[in-house]
Amino acid sequence: MVESKGIVKIVFLALVLDLLAFTIPLPLFPRLTAWYLQLDSSPDSLLSKLLWISRKWRSTLISFSSPSSTINLDEGKKEWDIVLLGGAMGSLFSFCQCVISPWLGSLSDRYGRKKVLIAAMMGNLLSAIIWIQSTSFASFLLSRLVGGLSEGNVQLSTAIISDVTTSANRSKSLALVGIAFSICFTLGPSLGAYFASRPIPLTSPDNRLNVYALPATISLILLSFETLYLAIKLPETKGWQKSIDTSESKENDKQEKKIVLSVEERLRQLKVLGRLHGLFLLFFSGAEFTLTFLTYDLFAASNAQNGRLLSYIGILSALLQARHVRPSLTRLGELKLSSYGMISCIIALLSLSILPLSVSSTSSNSKTLSTVILYFAATCLSYTSATVVTGLTASAASLIDENEKDKNLQRGKILGKFRSEGQLGRAIGPLLASSIYWLKGPTIAYSTLAGCLSLVYLLARSHIPNSKKKVE
Repeated sequence: MVESKGIVKIVFLALVLDLLAFTIPLPLFPRLTAWYLQLDSSPDSLLSKLLWISRKWRSTLISFSSPSSTINLDEGKKEWDIVLLGGAMGSLFSFCQCVISPWLGSLSDRYGRKKVLIAAMMGNLLSAIIWIQSTSFASFLLSRLVGGLSEGNVQLSTAIISDVTTSANRSKSLALVGIAFSICFTLGPSLGAYFASRPIPLTSPDNRLNVYALPATISLILLSFETLYLAIKLPETKGWQKSIDTSESKENDKQEKKIVLSVEERLRQLKVLGRLHGLFLLFFSGAEFTLTFLTYDLFAASNAQNGRLLSYIGILSALLQARHVRPSLTRLGELKLSSYGMISCIIALLSLSILPLSVSSTSSNSKTLSTVILYFAATCLSYTSATVVTGLTASAASLIDENEKDKNLQRGKILGKFRSEGQLGRAIGPLLASSIYWLKGPTIAYSTLAGCLSLVYLLARSHIPNSKKKVE
């Protein structure tokens, strides 16, 4: 039998492959949308209709705003509409995740984690195959729908790690999920941009393949390798904890005080954690999505400059998770560490809100100051990325240590619902933040996000004492 540490390593490596495949297409959406528009710009095409809706929405936002509160909203109209549509596709993917996550979790409780994970991987493979052959926007949208409804690796990885770890080492192991995210969101977009610059010859003459068939093929290869790796290496873990309790868990239980909570209290706390997760990602994802708009508006930042900024955030976040978050989860507590990350995000948002004021002057001192403020905000966002979601997820997982016989506390179902609430926030957040940004400008947009996140922080702080309820 594979040891629990070995299973955690298997899950981590598979998750890295999965997230690399997921992040490769992220920087390609705007140009990919423009390519589809070039292929078919007829008024009756699906893409033309969606762009018309995008323009109507944007013109509605502009009609409510005053000229002094926006930054050249009428310039680059077509490009803005395409970028907005790219963001909407990202929101669609997150909304699909919101819908399917509870179902995948419940199925994994019933049939086993490995079976459901392999089945979900089949859907991911199908999504990549459709993308490779997609020469219409409708078929590409289908690939995103299939991918969104099949992507279960993150939540099932969390469930698997929770299955095979004890309360003493679960938080540290779950931090690896955050590390995988940071690594892949740093490398994946760069790989996508690199392979996008090397099109497959068949995509040019007769459009038999997608213009970005090579990045799609790389994603397919990564997903294929991941599927085979999981099929061969990963054992079934549902019920794993029951088989090792007599050997490992009893020793750990002697050395630590255990949380004693009724099923009703656990469900109440899980409901609060799910709400915190969704609300946090609602405002944080909005800040993430609009960050590159801000740097373009204020600094005319190139793709390379934005890439360096995002890479800085990703690399620093990975280092923080490895060196700070993993030991701190046990020492400080998951919810308290998450609250610190929320404070860091509030500071970052306030810094971004004053950034437009610092670039009002053309002097070299002003440029230096604005760059310092930007990277200070990026540093705070790195700490937020490293702490909040990891801490909230670990806190939710810790409440499902026992009582799995109760249908309301089955691990897959609970973690699926928890992820669903977060993905709902990710689906709405970018649209909400970009609307405020275009309506009132960056200063008011980021100030509003900071104010809303302050309320989420107060909600988190009010529940920290409840997480300390111990047996005397």
